Amino acid sequence: MIKMIALYKHPENKEAFDEHYFNVHGPITEKIPGLRKMEVTKIIGSPMGGEGEYYLLCEMYYDDQEALKQGMRSAEGKASGKDLMGFAGELVTLMIGEEVK
Repeated sequence: MIKMIALYKHPENKEAFDEHYFNVHGPITEKIPGLRKMEVTKIIGSPMGGEGEYYLLCEMYYDDQEALKQGMRSAEGKASGKDLMGFAGELVTLMIGEEVK
């Protein structure tokens, strides 16, 4: 399995971020062809105590790199990317990982 990982820093307005993320961005992203599973984790702290650097983590699972590439090239993938850059471009770091068993 391959996954696209989106790691978000704390937004200035968490309520507005959550409203957009969960009601607009998430539903757009869930429609990407080839997406097997999408897991969203709200970061609640760090082991050192305190808030920590990150606010939200999203993991999007695909069968393989080709499925991920095709999904990103699709109309839904392009819509998700455009929306992401519009509301969280300066907050997000994107990574691609491969599960190791």
